[in-house]
Amino acid sequence: MLYRTIGMAVLTVLAWFLTMRYNMHMLQLNGYKNIEHLKRTLRTWNRQWILMIGVVPGVLRLVWTGLWIDIVCAVYLLLLILIYNLMRRTKAKKKLVYTARVKRMLVAHVIVSAILPAVAGIVLGLDRLSGGLVLTVSLQWILLVLTNFLMKPAEKAVGQHYINDAKRRLREMGDRLTIIGVTGSYGKTSVKFYLKTLLSAKYDVLVTPESFNTPMGVVRTIREQLRPSHEIFVCEMGARHVGDIKEICDIVHPKHGVITSIGPQHLETFFTMDNIRNTKYELADALPKGGMLFLNGDSEEVVKKAGEYPGAILYHASADAAPGGTSGNDAGSGAVGSLSGYYAKDVRVSSLGTEFIVHATDGSEETFSTRLVGGHNVINIIGAIAVANQLGIALSDLKIPVRRLEPVPHRMQLLGRGAVTIIDDAYNSNPVGSKAAVETLGLFDGIKILVTPGMVELGDKEEEYNKAFGGYAAKICDHICLVGRKRAEPIAAGAREAGFPEDRIKIFDRLQEALDYAYSVSGEGHKFILLENDLPDNY
Repeated sequence: MLYRTIGMAVLTVLAWFLTMRYNMHMLQLNGYKNIEHLKRTLRTWNRQWILMIGVVPGVLRLVWTGLWIDIVCAVYLLLLILIYNLMRRTKAKKKLVYTARVKRMLVAHVIVSAILPAVAGIVLGLDRLSGGLVLTVSLQWILLVLTNFLMKPAEKAVGQHYINDAKRRLREMGDRLTIIGVTGSYGKTSVKFYLKTLLSAKYDVLVTPESFNTPMGVVRTIREQLRPSHEIFVCEMGARHVGDIKEICDIVHPKHGVITSIGPQHLETFFTMDNIRNTKYELADALPKGGMLFLNGDSEEVVKKAGEYPGAILYHASADAAPGGTSGNDAGSGAVGSLSGYYAKDVRVSSLGTEFIVHATDGSEETFSTRLVGGHNVINIIGAIAVANQLGIALSDLKIPVRRLEPVPHRMQLLGRGAVTIIDDAYNSNPVGSKAAVETLGLFDGIKILVTPGMVELGDKEEEYNKAFGGYAAKICDHICLVGRKRAEPIAAGAREAGFPEDRIKIFDRLQEALDYAYSVSGEGHKFILLENDLPDNY
């Protein structure tokens, strides 16, 4: 019996580590938010059903002892080790990062995981210890949630320490540092990086890297990268819940703000468009007297509240969209109260890039060209130009920086692969961006292939938006490759209703399978594969 218990303990340690590691990875991807993590775990229960059914052999081992039940438990643990080891070897899109928080959780989780076996051994006897060990492994998905809950006060204290340190560093910079907040349902990361390029023509600029747009991501940027020489800090602000933008604003206290768009993004957590709109405008409410607010005037949801902020500066992707159109002397002076704005005209889009003329608030104009492909880029570039111009950089001095703009990784990034060009728009997807991406695909001459898992986090509207996605994709694409059975059907239905050939709609379980098929498509001409969205590992 002793040897069997020792053997079971060895198997348990291996199974515990592998199952814990996987669930820790998912918890990290879900932002350490327990409710959200549990919902997503239960939605994808088919990935971990073998872990969850381990309660049965665990309870049986607590009730009975004997060679037969030990064999059942050992076989179960061996299966877990095999399956979760294979899952560990699968290339993750974003790997588990052993941050200081993860390391603290690991220490606490070892203690939490030891409680059940210890109680089983003390109360029921050492011969029942194996049952407690098996139960502990099978409950990893819920025990990690418990550990995360228990660690919440400690993590809050640690986080507050970092926040206070970041605030201190900002106070030390004083008026030498101008902070610009950038938020929006989409486009904020692109605008942030465009601002980095344009503002660097005159200033020493720091921006939050990659998609560091959470409170702790912003705090980390300040603590690790802010230097006394920096003159401007462009802070991207993300949100999934009401109050998220205000939380970041309370840390950095932005002087100016940019709202790039408002749309049905993260409806799963926001629930209503009113909540999304009010949350984005938390940035506007945080600006001090004399601060400038820049608003995307082409976004219907942004304009709904624009009138509440007199003096805000609107920017538009075309003269027709600008208040007053192109005929009057004040085209672009703003139609919402006394709002003033910037707009583009004579926009020319091709597969080689984009050209347009920018009309500024003072009536000056300048012609710009960029290698970025797609008319949807114009609105974000205009927004960045408006901010840079208002901060003292002449339009003529922005021509070269605009020409130097590079595509943001995984956001309509062109990647040459011999006879194939990948249009990588994999970072995220939304109803506006997906339509713009497909329209950009239509600019190219050749075989046009869409590879997508569809759009997520759209709440009750998810099926409706994905079906519409299939409809406009059908008008441009030659082949449609869908990833994932659940979200594929609405897209496929939308394509069929638009008259797209059934034999050119393919559904795959994995992204790589879809890409392999896309590469194998035969026909005359260069192949252009649009990779629209790539769901993270927790989906």
